[in-house]
Amino acid sequence: MQSVKSFGPRGHQIRIGTVALALVASAYLPLCAAAQPAEASLDAEPAAQETAAVPEPARGTLDRVRVSGKLNIAYRSDARPLSFRDEAGKAAGYTVDLCRHVADAVKAELHLGSLHVNWVPVTGAAGLEEVGQARADLLCADLATLAAREQISFSIPVFPAGVGAVVRTDAPERLRDALAGAKPQARPLWRGSTAALDQRSFAVVEGSPVAEWLAGRIDTFKVIAKVMNVGSVDDGVQRVLDGDADVFFGERTVLLDAASRSRGADELKVIGRQFTVEPVAIGLARGDEELRLVVDRALSRLFRSEDFGTLYAQWFGTPEQNAFVFLRGSALPE
Repeated sequence: MQSVKSFGPRGHQIRIGTVALALVASAYLPLCAAAQPAEASLDAEPAAQETAAVPEPARGTLDRVRVSGKLNIAYRSDARPLSFRDEAGKAAGYTVDLCRHVADAVKAELHLGSLHVNWVPVTGAAGLEEVGQARADLLCADLATLAAREQISFSIPVFPAGVGAVVRTDAPERLRDALAGAKPQARPLWRGSTAALDQRSFAVVEGSPVAEWLAGRIDTFKVIAKVMNVGSVDDGVQRVLDGDADVFFGERTVLLDAASRSRGADELKVIGRQFTVEPVAIGLARGDEELRLVVDRALSRLFRSEDFGTLYAQWFGTPEQNAFVFLRGSALPE
């Protein structure tokens, strides 16, 4: 995608007499609030603290949306066709369409006459922070990795993403074969292919999960290669096209789209092999279980519906059987 996060003890120390006194006080305080506003405010503070000791982020999120009539959704603006900012400056893409479906489900769940969706474009890992800091209610969408789950929570998987690679069509055959896994001996891709990959220049989007993956492969398999950090997927594809980089690594579906849109599309080839399988999911705040239930129910019903095939084909063409099996397998039963 490009090339977004993972969603009373004090009360036990109060004696029965104290609880009874607190209940009487809570009933009495509103009656004298007008006469003694300052004292009532001070007396009410401990009760408010007792209530705040029981976190209820999920109900709070839905309550806020019910009152404000607004849902804030962060989306990756640089991960076409999964999610991106189109020429008109609007949110678009496969996961954006999924989030629109979820927004309709939230509207129905809260019995709202209307719901305003505020789309917040983000890049890199910024979406995790937007949700983690409660500046966005949903992240549409990101890799549901363990590292991401330290910051936010996630819905059921919505897409089987994975690392891919793009090269020039005139790249050395040994390099292309090594990346594709076409080896005469059944050995790991990188370990058996160092001769083809030595002294090569790899490009990757700086700070992305793919960059972390690539660094791990180089360290493990001792491949001698220079890593070039780029700012975006389009930049990485252009570096390959210009010959500045031998290989650009990124999310494979995103690479396919970027290469096809490039001015030198005929000179580029996305390797058929997908190096990893990593689930993309919609992010939400950790502990937000009621919102997660609304999201997962909406997605599960959509994945089982006849309309889903049309939505999927709009962004990826003819649906691949493996992708459908993955997504319908992730749908939860009623």
